[in-house]
Amino acid sequence: MGQTNSNFTDLHDAGRLDIVHECIVSSLFLSHGLRRDVRFHAILNGLPNFFLHLEIDGQSFYDVRTDMETWQKILKKVLAGKSHPGIKLYKSGFEPLLKTKIPNRQIYVLEEDGEDITDIEIPDNSLFILGDHVGLPKKVENFSLRFGKKISLGKTPYLAASCITIINYILDQQTKLGS
Repeated sequence: MGQTNSNFTDLHDAGRLDIVHECIVSSLFLSHGLRRDVRFHAILNGLPNFFLHLEIDGQSFYDVRTDMETWQKILKKVLAGKSHPGIKLYKSGFEPLLKTKIPNRQIYVLEEDGEDITDIEIPDNSLFILGDHVGLPKKVENFSLRFGKKISLGKTPYLAASCITIINYILDQQTKLGS
């Protein structure tokens, strides 16, 4: 999902970059600030350039808002090869991303049939892998599970952005209990 060039008129028609936008907002934004301890990754595998890895680092990320118009401009700019603070674009796919992010991280693959997330003590610096409404391609899921394990938010299938919000809430609660 996700168009890999800047020739689009809106995020919805750009290989569903609107979903990527929603996930970015859910991952990084708070009511009056940003989650500086989060890195968001998306693999864009749409036309014309298979594959691109979009990385947003909450630590160095600024000059943003949450609205779709702002993100349309940012994503067009980044996909056109220009820079934006805190955003990097790499010509690589999922497997290289996972291989470089493995050290010192627990990897979790979100699936309805995984272990209940509320039964798990999630360590700092964890990596969460989410698919779209179809789920992860079998090859990607199998590769991911070589390094991680399935977890679940329950039997109800939520939108990807909602899953991120729920995961952030659970992590916030664990952090609060641990302090």
